[in-house]
Amino acid sequence: MPDETEGSSTSPPWSLDLRGTSAPVLVQVRRWAARTLDRVGDAHLGDVLLVVTELVTNAYDHGRGPSEIRMAYTPQPCRVRVEVDDGCSAHPVVANPSLTTPGGRGMLMVEKLAAAWGVREHRETGGKTVWAEVACDGAGAEPGG
Repeated sequence: MPDETEGSSTSPPWSLDLRGTSAPVLVQVRRWAARTLDRVGDAHLGDVLLVVTELVTNAYDHGRGPSEIRMAYTPQPCRVRVEVDDGCSAHPVVANPSLTTPGGRGMLMVEKLAAAWGVREHRETGGKTVWAEVACDGAGAEPGG
């Protein structure tokens, strides 16, 4: 399992180093996220875990692999912010694939589940951070929606 570290006061408080990992670590990442976010209700935790999975998977598939995931929980208003760093400057694309096209739906799901999402470029390294905020108080996406 990758090492957990506490973030600074200017960054989300929970982080997980993913450098050198491969896609099979996704199960461990989801377990870490679920343990870390035990304050989020079960109805919304599933949505958060899906966003975590899609952002990390997208980094493996299109971003030269993730280097770190960070999460922050804000109780009022209830929100979870997920940030995933990778080493590629290309921005994720929200595709609208046909029903017969395999794959290509990850960022579409993130867009539907998140109250907001975006990209922060790291010009010095050529990488980026893809972030998403999931509301857990009924504002934004509905649970499972």
